[in-house]
Amino acid sequence: MAGSGLVVRDVSVGYGAVRALRQVSLEVPDGSVVTVLGANGAGKSTLLRALSRTLSFHGGAVTGGGITFDGRPLERPVDAGVCHVPEGRRVFARMTVADNLRAGALGARGTRADRAAALDRVHRLFPVLAERARQPAGLLSGGEQQMLAVGRALMAAPRLLLLDEPSLGLAPQMAARIARTIGEINEEGTAVLLVEQNAALALRLATHAYVLEVGEVTLAGPAAELAASDEVRRRYLGVVDEEAAAQDVAALPALPRWGGRR
Repeated sequence: MAGSGLVVRDVSVGYGAVRALRQVSLEVPDGSVVTVLGANGAGKSTLLRALSRTLSFHGGAVTGGGITFDGRPLERPVDAGVCHVPEGRRVFARMTVADNLRAGALGARGTRADRAAALDRVHRLFPVLAERARQPAGLLSGGEQQMLAVGRALMAAPRLLLLDEPSLGLAPQMAARIARTIGEINEEGTAVLLVEQNAALALRLATHAYVLEVGEVTLAGPAAELAASDEVRRRYLGVVDEEAAAQDVAALPALPRWGGRR
C-alpha cells in the first residue's frame, strides 16, 4: 500500500489516564477506500478524531506515534484536503440545507468557481438537497441528514473523506443508497477512510480493511481476504462456521438436567 496519501504510524491516544489507542498503524493511499471494523468501544471514532485533530474537544490527546499526509505531518487537516464526517449526522438543525452546505466551504481553499463546482457535485450526488435547499436541516429524515452531513464535507473538495458510521440508524434501503454514493464519491477520485459496524457493507466498499479490538489493530489485509476469514465472518458478518461451532459446543461443560429428571 505504498504511495501518497495518509500514513498512521504507531499512534497512541489517551483520555486522561485511559489509553484508547495503542500503537495503531494503517495507510490510506490516494484514491482508495479503506475500512476500520470493530465493536463499540474499540477505538474507531477515537482514531478518526486523532486524524481530524478534534480529540481535544473530547478530552483526548495523541500520546505517541505520528500521522502524515503525502509525507508531511498532518497539522491542519482541512488545508491538506482531509474532512471528517462524525458519527450522528451533526447538521445545524435550525439552518437551511443551503446554509449547512455553505458552512462546509468555510475555511476551505478555492475560488468562487471552485465552490460552485463543489455545490454542483453535491446536488448531483444528492438531488434531494437541491430540492430542499430552503428547508431547515432539522426537518430532514435521518437518511437525508446523513446525505447533508456528507455533502457538507464535500463542499471543501476533500482528497480524503473520514466517515464515521454513515449507515448508523438507517433503514437497510437507505444504508445501501448511502453506500452506493460513497462508491461514486470514490470513483470520482476522493479517498475514503470508513468506520462502520455494518461490516458486510464496509467490506463490499473497501479495498483494504483493519480490525480494531480494544484500541489495537488485530487483523489487517485486503478486504476480500478479511471477508473470507472465518474469524471475521463469525465476529462481524454473523456467519457461523458449522465445524467450528460444533467444536465450541462440544467444549462446553455438561449442563445439569432441569429438575434433576427428564
